[in-house]
Parts: sequence; structure tokens; C-alpha cells
Amino acid sequence: MPNCLIVAATPLEIAPFLTYYRIKKELPEQLHIDVLLTGIGLTATTYSLTRQLAIKRPDLIIQAGVGGCFDNTMQLGSVVAVKQEAIADQSVIELNKLKTMFDLELVPQDQYPFKKGWLINKSELLKKVKLKKVKAVSVNEITTSKQKVKFYKQAFNPVIESMEGAALHYVCLMEKIPFLQIRGISNYIAERNKKNWNMKESISNLNNELIRLLKNI
Repeated sequence: MPNCLIVAATPLEIAPFLTYYRIKKELPEQLHIDVLLTGIGLTATTYSLTRQLAIKRPDLIIQAGVGGCFDNTMQLGSVVAVKQEAIADQSVIELNKLKTMFDLELVPQDQYPFKKGWLINKSELLKKVKLKKVKAVSVNEITTSKQKVKFYKQAFNPVIESMEGAALHYVCLMEKIPFLQIRGISNYIAERNKKNWNMKESISNLNNELIRLLKNI
């Protein structure tokens, strides 16, 4: 019986799925599901996920959450799958250019689980998912300045920003557990006026995709 761990930073992000799962349970009978709410941020996610794996090792981990988007041509509320992650603010600005820990040669860029400085998901599930596959960055500080947006675009060319994605990639790659990260786009990066955000639709669409994924595993 395959065991799937659903991971989210907050209950709000997967509330529709939790309601659906409790009431309808229209998911494959052979699929056993556990849910882990990690808390917000890379540190909380790394700790919570690692502790959970010590208790019970799943066959698959799916992280579902909302995220900001660097690409203003993408529609708010759309859902994407993340193919590779980097920790954007694990870096320094020198001579008006962002330099990562790999640029500074503090860590070899191919030191496992990194590949050319990225945490790359090569699982078969990602290949099967029909969602748009994108690059993402994780941050400890939500990006609000246009200057940082410029630095991150130059260094990483990401589509999505979150505060937990890289923790999922790092832990799962280290533990060699298949995983998938899906994100609903709730806002554009550096847009602090929440009246322009679309949290409701991004959460709704995210959960619809999560349920669809689980039905087809």
C-alpha cells in the first residue's frame, strides 16, 4: 500500500483538500495519506519534515502551497509544479551583483544534493504531471524590493518564490524519497497591496490540482 505524505506550511493552504478528504474520501483505496503541517519557513519545514520521516517514511511526498510569482504575464490563481529550487537569500551582494555560496566557492556547486547550485527534482511523478514546470527560489525574507527582484532574476531566473520549497527538495533528495512541489500563484513579487492578490482562487485551484494528482497516482 503506497503511503503519501501531504506537506503544507499552514492549514489554510490545504483546507479544501482536508475537507474533501474527511467527507468524500474519493481517492484510491490503496493510497494511504498522512498530512504534515510544518509551519512557515525553511527552518520549520526542515525540522518538521525530518522529524516526521524519523517516525514514518513515506513512498512519496507532495508539498502544496501558495507562492509569489516573478513573471507578471502568468495569471494569478494558476498552478505550477517546481522542477528546481535554490535558496535565493543564502547569498551576498558584492559590486552590485548577487553572489551565491557557490559563486563564493564556500560550497562546491555539485556537492550533493545540489547540481550546479540547484536542488533538482528528477522524479518520475514530476515528468508525468501536466502542470507547467518552473524554477523557484526559497527565501527567509519575503521579497519586497525591486532591487532584490532584479538580483534574483539575474542570478536564478525564477518563476516562483516561497519560504519552504527548498527545504522539501533538500530533505527529499538527501533521503532519496520521490517528491513533488506544487504552488498556486497568489501574487506578483514585490506587490504588497493585498487587494491585488488572489489568495482565494490560488488556494482553490491548488487544492483541485492536489486532489486530481492523488486520484491519478
